[in-house]
Amino acid sequence: MTILEIPPYSPELNSCGQVWQYIKDKWLKNRCYKDSDEILTVAADAWMNFISEEGRIQSLCSRDWATL
Repeated sequence: MTILEIPPYSPELNSCGQVWQYIKDKWLKNRCYKDSDEILTVAADAWMNFISEEGRIQSLCSRDWATL
């Protein structure tokens, strides 16, 4: 086993960043919110929309080079 250090900025290795970027671009970007409750509601709705898109997580998080 060899430990590989990940460079400080490596979006291709950080699938969480790609998920967050997709959610922001599709549901959260360029909006104004009246209060923190609305932010929480919209964020929860965005998450539910995201997880309901069949195959979306796999398309954002899978890597050709990381298959068995």
